[in-house]
Amino acid sequence: MKPHEQLLAWRHGMDLVRQVYTETRTFPKEELFGLTQQMRRAAISIPSNLAEGAARQGAKEYAHFISIARGSLAELETQFQIAEMLGYCKRSENRNQHLDHLGRLLTGLHQKWTKK
Repeated sequence: MKPHEQLLAWRHGMDLVRQVYTETRTFPKEELFGLTQQMRRAAISIPSNLAEGAARQGAKEYAHFISIARGSLAELETQFQIAEMLGYCKRSENRNQHLDHLGRLLTGLHQKWTKK
């Protein structure tokens, strides 16, 4: 098992990718190259940056990639709010809890690696 695959945050990020792809399938076709694509990219960026950071040398570099993953999560949270506002999806307490939990995991990882 690769180092990043052992991270709970990476596994939650992978679950989130699946969830985003499932939810965005119902978005209007005219959003395929707009909001749908943006949300999918942001979701993919989270576990991808955790994997890239884990493959780098040094705590400072790893913390940088965790920070990018945190930014992508914030971007995705905003995009879900936009999708809800436009009526493309309904507000989901389960989704929001998943996003919040992942955010806490990423914050904890970031704090761990910035102290090294």
